[in-house]
Amino acid sequence: MQREQSAMSVAESWSRVMALLREHAPADHADLPGPATEQELAAAEERMGISLPGDLRTWLLQNSLDLPEEDVDDDVACCGFDGFPDEGSFFLGIRAMERLYANRSMPCGFDPPDQPDNPFWRNEWIPFLSDQDGWTGKFIDARDGRVGRWFVGDLTVTGEYESMGQYFDSVGEMLTRIAAGNSPVSTFSEGRIVWS
Repeated sequence: MQREQSAMSVAESWSRVMALLREHAPADHADLPGPATEQELAAAEERMGISLPGDLRTWLLQNSLDLPEEDVDDDVACCGFDGFPDEGSFFLGIRAMERLYANRSMPCGFDPPDQPDNPFWRNEWIPFLSDQDGWTGKFIDARDGRVGRWFVGDLTVTGEYESMGQYFDSVGEMLTRIAAGNSPVSTFSEGRIVWS
């Protein structure tokens, strides 16, 4: 299936998200780290045993949202910047992504092993957003670049978005609604996103 010509690339849609954050939540924007390097991505791919899809690679080369080493909490499955993109989850940097991927991947390639056509998890799915426990989040399918969603104890949704670019477009729309005062659950205050 060919993507619509009007769809933004992942680089364009993420740049829009960053511009909206810089304008409306400059304190949150200032907390975010810089990009991953090609060497970091290559090393992670080797350890994970899978090639990162183009959209994921492009995004990580713009911002790898790992917390600084001294802020990582070893008592939780995943660590990230609180409050973005929503109250209960956060984008993963390459280290957090690799850690969660290692916890999810299975020797047979999918989980549970007796449900190859409807698994809870496939090794081709690389998480890029999660809650602290790793119970829910979003992944990119390395086979086709589509974005899906998992939630422990519920069915995994594949193809929720056609691409990471489309997903980041939705994040940009959410930030635009917050800026316009049209969000019932969040506002911008003192340079940050505040969730009610």
